[in-house]
Amino acid sequence: MQIRIVKLRLLILTSIAIFLSGCSISDWYNGYYVERSANKEIQKKVDDYYNSESPQMQELRKQNQAYCLNLAAKPENRIAKDDYPNGLFNQPMFSRCMIDRGTPTYESYGGVLQRKHDEELRAKGKRVM
Repeated sequence: MQIRIVKLRLLILTSIAIFLSGCSISDWYNGYYVERSANKEIQKKVDDYYNSESPQMQELRKQNQAYCLNLAAKPENRIAKDDYPNGLFNQPMFSRCMIDRGTPTYESYGGVLQRKHDEELRAKGKRVM
């Protein structure tokens, strides 16, 4: 009779210990929740960036995107890399093409703003790293 009670207590104690050590609230909050909220925030900024454009600019973006995708996806423009017999898509060429044609992507827009900011600082005579 006592062995049965001891086994039950041991089982309960072991399951509680495994549950508590397996997943803590701080791991969940710092991992899953923070990553999900950061993704939502970035997606909102991306949507705001593209939705703030005029209809003419959106049409121009569609045309430029089609042109730049074709240009960067051509076999001669692909990036050669081991384990990829057909090469990789040339993302830097795509981004540069979009910037040159006047419709930078959201990802390259941050770099454009940073370069403008650096140029303004240089014009004021400040050092830029």
